Amino acid sequence: MSPVWSLGAGLLLLLLWVRHRGLEAVLVHHRWVFVCLFLLPLSILFDVYYQLRAWAVWRLHSAPRLHAQRVRHIQAQVREWKDEGSKRYMCTGRPGWLTVSLRVGKYKKTHKNIMINLMDVLEVDSERQVVRVEPLVTMGQLTAYLNPMGWTIPVVPELDDLTVGGLIMGTGIESSSHIYGLFQHTCVAYELVLADGSLVRCSPTENSDLFYAVPWSCGTLGFLVAAEIKMIPAKKFVKIHYKPVRGLQNVCEEFTEESKKKENSFVEGLVYSLEEAVIMTGVLTDEAEPSKINRIGNYYKPWFFKHVEKYLKDDRTGTEYIPARHYYHRHTRSIFWELQDIIPFGNHPVFRYLFGWMVPPKISLLKLTQGEAIRKLYEQHHVVQDMLVPMKSLEKSIQTFHDDLNVYPLWLCPFILPNNPGMVHPKGDEAELYVDIGAYGEPKRKQFEARASMRQMEKFVRSVHGFQMLYADCYMTREEFWDMFDGSLYHKLREQMNCKDAFPEVYDKICKAARH
Repeated sequence: MSPVWSLGAGLLLLLLWVRHRGLEAVLVHHRWVFVCLFLLPLSILFDVYYQLRAWAVWRLHSAPRLHAQRVRHIQAQVREWKDEGSKRYMCTGRPGWLTVSLRVGKYKKTHKNIMINLMDVLEVDSERQVVRVEPLVTMGQLTAYLNPMGWTIPVVPELDDLTVGGLIMGTGIESSSHIYGLFQHTCVAYELVLADGSLVRCSPTENSDLFYAVPWSCGTLGFLVAAEIKMIPAKKFVKIHYKPVRGLQNVCEEFTEESKKKENSFVEGLVYSLEEAVIMTGVLTDEAEPSKINRIGNYYKPWFFKHVEKYLKDDRTGTEYIPARHYYHRHTRSIFWELQDIIPFGNHPVFRYLFGWMVPPKISLLKLTQGEAIRKLYEQHHVVQDMLVPMKSLEKSIQTFHDDLNVYPLWLCPFILPNNPGMVHPKGDEAELYVDIGAYGEPKRKQFEARASMRQMEKFVRSVHGFQMLYADCYMTREEFWDMFDGSLYHKLREQMNCKDAFPEVYDKICKAARH
């Protein structure tokens, strides 16, 4: 039988099986079928399109020339909204399914959509060590652009599709954050179109109140049209050391100690059970031992968290050299460990070698095609949360995550939190070491109920003066939300800049009722 006939027969059998089981049942219980046959190829086409577009822009040098024209178009849309009587709130016109957040904002259907087509790198200033970019530039795009020039940015949040705008208006973190802070702390200036249509630049010395109020504001103070981000010299490799640690107290002490060492370029922890973890430390280097180079980003390589787990299972330490760009995006192929729930056999060597080059599916496409049944299933039986807590509360926090969720692995990422004005800062007057605890997966706690369990978790985070990342499901009331976050500067600027009629309050964009 020819390959064409074999393929046709296989597709026919598949369609008959889908018809027998029902499309909804297949999408819910056998989602890997739809993902492998449709979403992975579509994701490849998405990537090809954006790569070709970025190449064309670079070759034609059109981005800097057209940026001012695009910004004027945004200003014209805002002024048109004013001329129409300012009857509705404004928001960006980017479709909700295109964002990396697992939820889609309902407000897109009722607000005035302002089209913002800004996705280009504008300028690399080697003398100032600053790169100026538009808000829809992604982390994958930016590192691919800067690395050949010998530069990178200090904090490269993990997933390729995360955008600069999302990381500023929300937040971003990486294993270098114990030195540089959150993504917002590596930015030196923002440019925004405000509610009156004016264009404003802000920095620590120019319109400083606005500069400090923009992060975490989720686009409720104005439309971000450009950002300037610090650059640091790039090196070829990350020399990474793996150390398995047992005992919760030992894990917390080891992780805290390593996070305080500025000689570590990177610090990260993966917690595989309440009593077991692997602590990783890394340094940037241009030299590597050839026998210890691990190009972990190659499509046929094991998923990174599975690779790390081997050191725990073998009860051994280890050192290897990972190419820098591979390291920056080490969790991308498996979407941390979320892909194992979507494609259970995705880390099998046969699948990796045959189809690994197509992985991962775009999160935006997963959202677009998930349907109501899958959305409800995920909402009740799946957790995607990042809680930022003081390092001194780490042991108590891991125990709470275990008791309330029982989701493993947990991701530990340390960061220094400066005492700057704005929505997020330490309780005291000085910078403080915090840690991001990321929980992604299906809770194993028997009595888990999404709303009740997450409200209990949010209450704990507030009690230790921690913060919840705003991309995730938020069950807090408005009062509880502003108890967690400092809204003093934010509310003052919304009043001064006449934002109350132009943009919803940040709580009304991120609360559970605003998303589906």
